[in-house]
Amino acid sequence: MADENGREEDIAQQLQALRSEVRRLNEQRFFQIESSMPQVALWSLVRGLAFGLGSVLGATILLSFLVRMLGSIDFIPVLGDWAGRLIEEIQIGARPE
Repeated sequence: MADENGREEDIAQQLQALRSEVRRLNEQRFFQIESSMPQVALWSLVRGLAFGLGSVLGATILLSFLVRMLGSIDFIPVLGDWAGRLIEEIQIGARPE
């Protein structure tokens, strides 16, 4: 019997510790912000805009680097012709009609 009472007290202490941890976690700023729907929507909008801007800037930088590298390999006959045609296609596609 004494062993069972000790186990029950241990479980009660663990339950109390768990409750205090959940209470402390609920008081965190992140969960307070995430509990408001307008704030969640605003935060998602800001994250989406930042991701979109980063993607566009990254693709622009990568493409300009690629075109510059392709333009510099004119001295290799097969690759030079292919790079020249690719650059022409990119320039034709970039012109407004």
